[in-house]
Amino acid sequence: MALMITDECINCDVCEPECPNEAISQGDETYVIDSNKCTECVGHYDEPQCVQVCPVDCIPKNPDVVESKEQLLIKYQRLTGKAA
Repeated sequence: MALMITDECINCDVCEPECPNEAISQGDETYVIDSNKCTECVGHYDEPQCVQVCPVDCIPKNPDVVESKEQLLIKYQRLTGKAA
């Protein structure tokens, strides 16, 4: 699954620079995650970095974008051009 940022986001700016895929950007009201770029940090880290740094715990898995770890790894390889 890709991750999503809920409306509990306080726009603290800590998640955006932590994303290795540049999937996080400022939206109209809060930060948003581009599900086409989010790999939950698969290929980069063991845990999603945005979730690790979020002070208000507002980054759950997006139930509308269901992906297996294998699918996330394929997305990582497509985005980076690297084999994991």
